[in-house]
Amino acid sequence: MKLTVLGYLGGYPSHGGGTSSYLLESNGFKLLIDFGSGALLSLEKVTDPLTIDAMILTHYHNDHIADVGVMQYYWQLHAERPKEAVLPIYGHREDIQHFDSLEWSGATQKVAYKPEEKLNLGPYQITFMKTHHPVTAYALRILEIKTGKILVFTADSAYFDGLIDICQDADLLITDTNFFANKVGQKWHMTTFETGRLASQANVKRLLLSHLPEIADQDRLVQETIQALNKPIQVQTAKTRLAIEI
Repeated sequence: MKLTVLGYLGGYPSHGGGTSSYLLESNGFKLLIDFGSGALLSLEKVTDPLTIDAMILTHYHNDHIADVGVMQYYWQLHAERPKEAVLPIYGHREDIQHFDSLEWSGATQKVAYKPEEKLNLGPYQITFMKTHHPVTAYALRILEIKTGKILVFTADSAYFDGLIDICQDADLLITDTNFFANKVGQKWHMTTFETGRLASQANVKRLLLSHLPEIADQDRLVQETIQALNKPIQVQTAKTRLAIEI
C-alpha cells in the first residue's frame, strides 16, 4: 500500500496545506479517505481525479468533506472516465441529510457502510469503530488483504481506551493529534501525550500525526509524542503530498 497525504490540518486550510484527506493505493486501486478543503487541488498534483475507484468518509464535519462537492462537479463536468462510470462515496447513515448529499446524478453514488460489519472494498477489508466526537465519526482499520498490512486512521476523536483495540499492531497509525500535552479541559481531539500512549499500548510500527493546528510547532508535537512512548516507534507529522509506503 502507498499512502499520500492530501491534507493534514484541522479546521481550515493554510499556507498551501489542506484539511484532512488521504489517498490510499494498492494494486492500481485508488481509495480516498475523507476529502477536506484543498483536497482536490492536491489530488490533481498526484493523479487524475477521474481514476479514483472509491471514496470513504469517516464523518461529516466540513474539514473532512469540504471538497466532496467540488469533486462531484469535477466528475459531472468530465465525461471521459477511464475507470468507474460514477464515483462511489461510502458514508454512514446516522446523518441522513449529509449521507443523501453524496448522491449526484451521473457523477457520484452514495453507498452506506454498516459500522457493525467489515467492509470489503477493492483490495481492502475495513473495520469500523465509533469514536468520541461531537458528531458520529468512525475510526477505520484498513487491512490490505493480499499482504496483511494494516493502516489505521483514528479520524477525529478524544482519547478513549477502546481505540487500543482498533489500532492494535498497525503498520501505520494516523492519529488526530490536535493538541500539545498541556491541553486541559474538554477535548474532542487527542494530545501528543495521548497519541504517544495509544501508539505504545497498541504496539504500532509507525505513527503519523495529523489533524494538526495551523500554528503548531511541529518539532514540539513530535518530541512530546516521543516522550510519551515506552518503545521506539517512528514518529512524523503529516505534510501535503507526503507519500509513505506501508
